[in-house]
Amino acid sequence: MSSLVQSVDWLSIAPPTIAAVAGLVVLVADLFLADRKKAVLGRLSIAGLAAAALMLLPLVDADRATFCLTGDPQVCSYVADRFTLVIQFLVLGGALLAALLSVTALKDARKELPEGEFWFLLLSSAAGAALLPASRDLATLVVALEVASLPAFALVGIRHGDKRSSEAALKFFLSSVTATAVSLLGISFVYASTGTLYLTQVAERIQHVESPLHTLAQAGVVLTLVGFAFKTAAVPFHFWVPDTYVGAPLPVAAYLSVVGKAVGFSGLILVTVVALPSYADVWGPALAALAALTMTVGNVGALRQQATRAYSAVRLLAWSSIGQAGYLLVPIAAAAYSEDAQKSIGSTVAYALMYAVVNLGAFAVAALVGRGKTLNRVSDYRGLYASNPLAALLLAFFLLCLAGLPPGVIGLFAKVTVFSAAVDAGLGWLAVVMAANVVIALVYYLQWTALLFRASEGEPEKQRVPAPLTAALTLTAVVGIVLSGAPQLVLRFSATGLF
Repeated sequence: MSSLVQSVDWLSIAPPTIAAVAGLVVLVADLFLADRKKAVLGRLSIAGLAAAALMLLPLVDADRATFCLTGDPQVCSYVADRFTLVIQFLVLGGALLAALLSVTALKDARKELPEGEFWFLLLSSAAGAALLPASRDLATLVVALEVASLPAFALVGIRHGDKRSSEAALKFFLSSVTATAVSLLGISFVYASTGTLYLTQVAERIQHVESPLHTLAQAGVVLTLVGFAFKTAAVPFHFWVPDTYVGAPLPVAAYLSVVGKAVGFSGLILVTVVALPSYADVWGPALAALAALTMTVGNVGALRQQATRAYSAVRLLAWSSIGQAGYLLVPIAAAAYSEDAQKSIGSTVAYALMYAVVNLGAFAVAALVGRGKTLNRVSDYRGLYASNPLAALLLAFFLLCLAGLPPGVIGLFAKVTVFSAAVDAGLGWLAVVMAANVVIALVYYLQWTALLFRASEGEPEKQRVPAPLTAALTLTAVVGIVLSGAPQLVLRFSATGLF
C-alpha cells in the first residue's frame, strides 16, 4: 500500500518547528534551574525565536511544499511560498520584540509572573502563529489557529492574584472559543458539500456543488467568515480587545496587537482569496461593511478615551488597533472586486508590516513609562521629552506613523496603498469612509504627541532604560526610519505570490 503523503521537507517547516522545539527546551530546563538562574530561560527563548526567523533566509525565492498528496503533488498541506515567508517574518519578528519587552517585565514583576511557564507559552503561541500562513488545508489551518490562541489565553491571565488579568483572560477565552466553534461548524459544512479540506480543491469543487447542497455550502462560507471576524477583532466581535489588553502583561498585549492580528488576517486571506474566490460576491460586500464599521468604531472609541483614566494609554492603543484592523480589511474586501487580487492582498500585507513595526515601538515606550507610572495613563506622558527626550521623540514618530503624517512616511505610504486598493476596485464609498476615519484618528494621535512636549507638572524623573527594552526600541526605530526613507521596500517585500 502506497503512502498517503510524501516525505517531510524539514527545511520548509524549520521556522515553526524551531520555535516549538525551543518551547520544549525551555519547559524542560525550567524543571532543573534554580530560581536565581531563571533569567537564562529568557535568553534561550530569544535565541530560539531569532534562529527560527533566520531559517526563513534559505527559503527566500524558493517555493517549497510538503505533506502533499501522493497522487497529486500540487495539493499540499504546507506551502512555503512568498506569502508564507512574509507573514512568518512578521510573526517571528513580532514575537522576538515581545520577548525583548518581556525580559524587563518579568524582572520587574518580582515572581508575580512564572518565568518558565511564560516563555513556554509565548514560544508555543509563536510556533502556531508561524504555522498558520503555511497551512493550505482547513484542518491544519484550524489546528494552527488554536495552537496560536490557546497559549495566549494563559499568557493574558498568567499574573498571580490579579483579578483584572483573570477577567481579561476569561473574556478572551470565551470570545475565542465561540469564534472557533462557529468556524468549525462552517468548515464542516464546506467539507460536507465539497468532500475535501484542501484549499485549492475547495476552490475548484465549491463552484460545482449539487443543488441540494448549495445552501449548505453558502451557510458554511458565511459561518467560516464570522468565525475569522472574531479572530481579527472586527466589529461587532471586538468587545474583548480593550479589557484583554489592559488585563494582560504589557508585552503580551503588544504580542496580541501584532501577532494575533497577523494570525487572524492571514487565515482570513487564505479562506477567502484562496479557498472561496467563487464566493467573492458573498465575502466581498461583507468584508467591506465590516471594514467600514471596524475602523469607525475603533477610532471613535480611541477618541473617547480620557487622558486621566487608569490604563488609558493601553486602552487608547487597544481601540487604535481595532481601527487599524478596519484598514487591514479594506484590501481583502477589494480583492473580491479587483482584477488583480494579488496586488490587493499585497496592500494588506504591506500595511500589516508597517503597523507591526510602529505599534510594537509604541508599546515599547509604553512599557518604559509604565515601569515608573504603573497606572499608565495618557496624562502620565506629559513632559516625557524633559525626562527622556529620545523616548519622547520615538513615541512621537511611532504615533505619527500610525496617523500617516510626516516624518512617519511609511505610515502615509501604507495608508495610500490601502486607499488605492479600494479606489482601484471601485469601492469609492469605502475609500471615503477610510479618509474620514484617518481624520478622526489624527485628533487623538496628535493630542498624545503634543502632550509629550508640554511642561511636566513636577520635577522630571530620570529613568534608566534596561538593555532589552533599549534593544526593542532601537530595532523598531531603525526599521521604521529606514522604511520611511525607502517606503517602496515594503511593497516589494510584501508581494504575496499566492497565485
